[in-house]
Amino acid sequence: MKAMTDKPLTLQELPELRRKTDAVAHFLKEQIAGHLETLRPLLSPERIFGRYASGKSDVTGAERALEELQKNYKGFTRKPYDLADTFDTSWLGLVGSTLELHPWEYTHEIQGKPITMTSPLRWVVNYRTNYNLIQVKNVLAGKETVRPEYLRLFVINSLVFQLLLDRSRGLVQLFADLRYDLKTETPADLRGLPVLTITSSLPSFRPPDDMIIAATAFSGVPAFIELIDLDAVRTPKDVLRERLESLTR
Repeated sequence: MKAMTDKPLTLQELPELRRKTDAVAHFLKEQIAGHLETLRPLLSPERIFGRYASGKSDVTGAERALEELQKNYKGFTRKPYDLADTFDTSWLGLVGSTLELHPWEYTHEIQGKPITMTSPLRWVVNYRTNYNLIQVKNVLAGKETVRPEYLRLFVINSLVFQLLLDRSRGLVQLFADLRYDLKTETPADLRGLPVLTITSSLPSFRPPDDMIIAATAFSGVPAFIELIDLDAVRTPKDVLRERLESLTR
C-alpha cells in the first residue's frame, strides 16, 4: 500500500475511481473464494489432525500437531482472550473446512481523528465461525459483549489454519503463481493472535489526508477504502514472466 498517489486526484474523480476499485476488488475476491473452494480438501484440518478433527482415519504426525496446537493455545488463556485453561480435543471437531474472507482494516489517524481504512486487495482467511473478524476486534476492545465459545472457536480456527499452512508450504508458492501473497500476520488489534492474509499483487494507495477528510465529512462515516492503481491494473505483475526473463538474460 502506497501512502499516496503521485498523480493528481480530485474529489470529482473519486466516485469513478471508487466504482472501478469496487469492481476489481469484487472480481478478485470471487476468484480467491473459488480457488479456496477448489483447494478445500487440502485445507481441511483432518489432513494434519486426522481423527482428532473428526477425520475417518489416523494421520501420521497428528499427535505432534495436537501438542503444538495445545501449546499455542495456552497463550490465549490469559487476558484479553481469557479462554478456558484446559484444551478440549473435541473442539477440533467444530473447526470445519469452509473458509471465508474477512476485509483487512486498519486505523489511520488524521488530525487526531481515527479513520478506519479498508484494503480492497487484502483479506484475512479463516475457517467460518459465528464471530467475524470485526466482532473479534470489538470484543477485544471492550466494545461488544464476549461470547466465550465464539471467541474460542475463532482463535482455534486461526491457530489450526496456521499449523496447516506451516505443513503445506507448497500452497504459498501456488498462490504466488496465481499472483497472490499468502502469509501470516499479527495485527496489533488482535493482541497476539496470528492470522493468515491473502493479498493481490496489484497495488492500492491511500490518497492525501485532506481528500480523505473531505470524503468522510461528506459521507458522515469515519471510514475510507483504499483505491486501486489503475496503471498497475493495465500492466499487472507477472511473476512467471519475470522469472523466465531473469533466466534468459
